[in-house]
Amino acid sequence: MSPELSTRGFVDNPFVSHDFLFSLEQAHCVGGRTGWQPRYLLAETAQGRLLGAAPCYVKSHSRGEYVFDHGWADAFERAGGDYYPKLQVSVPFTPVTGPRLLARPGPQAAGIRDALAEALAKLTDANDLSSAHVTFLTEPEWRLLGERGFLQRTDQQFHFENPGYATFDDFLSALSSRKRKTIRRERKEALSPGIEIDCLTGSDLTEDAWDAFFAFYMDTGSRKWGSPYLTREFFSLIGERMADRIVLVMARRAGRWIAGAINFLGHDTLYGRNWGAIEHHPFLHFEVCYYQAIDYAIRHKLRWVEAGAQGEHKLARGYLPHLTYSAHYISNPGLRRAIADYLERERAYVEAASEELAAAAPFRKDLAEQE
Repeated sequence: MSPELSTRGFVDNPFVSHDFLFSLEQAHCVGGRTGWQPRYLLAETAQGRLLGAAPCYVKSHSRGEYVFDHGWADAFERAGGDYYPKLQVSVPFTPVTGPRLLARPGPQAAGIRDALAEALAKLTDANDLSSAHVTFLTEPEWRLLGERGFLQRTDQQFHFENPGYATFDDFLSALSSRKRKTIRRERKEALSPGIEIDCLTGSDLTEDAWDAFFAFYMDTGSRKWGSPYLTREFFSLIGERMADRIVLVMARRAGRWIAGAINFLGHDTLYGRNWGAIEHHPFLHFEVCYYQAIDYAIRHKLRWVEAGAQGEHKLARGYLPHLTYSAHYISNPGLRRAIADYLERERAYVEAASEELAAAAPFRKDLAEQE
């Protein structure tokens, strides 16, 4: 990735920054034999001035995306088609909503995004790719691509919203009595074996801390996914380049690190990403990943915490359902019709499920009625 492709000034999102994307390349998390071949789409003036970009990858599989199209691939290949290679517009291994059609701010921004959208479809057809998939994009981008003929897909994640709590206890006071007691009990039991919690950022992100966290990541990732995506070098690189945008929550017992979760800072959002542990204690995962993130957001006056993909268990801990979006350009007309029919039914299901989950939110009903 060329340094000229810096997105500084385009967006305030850590995952589409040059530092993050280039670190993935330099640490060999993408490229080579990973099945993620970087092919960045650029919008430039005739003089070579960068106006916009899209983080694109040519994929030979569907791993590490968190928007699942394995069924589409299987069906197309059973019918005699080649689903791979395909074009993926995303941040690898990162199910976090953010801009995907990056445009330099100004009156021309809408036109730049429109040109990038048009170019994605043309590139897909011109390079004999089966499809282009833009995942975890913003809702306005999703609508723009829908107008361009991309198929629209939705899913949901669970996010915490901070309306202006002064303390964690203020947050608890907004919950029903039963949920409030449950969270207090879980936090107490998580730390009862003599566990201490530290939040590391900036110069506190030492190589020793990264060594410990990488061991957690490898242990948990190997059991969940079989082959973790991120390399040890990646964590050193982002520690050098993004130290002030990282919050590493680490748990320590008897003088040694035993668990941790990495978070990234945006303008008003804390993004929870990877977690791991080498000792397993009741509720420690909830404490390190969810409660510490809420506490940090409240103390630093952040509006949101995004806790990653999936997990309805987050609902009882103050994280509410929010829609996520993806858009899909499918070259083959028959495959496109089949997927369009499927997505129409899937969107209705996601909407109904989100409404049902929101109704089961742990917050006090009297507060909701006041609002």
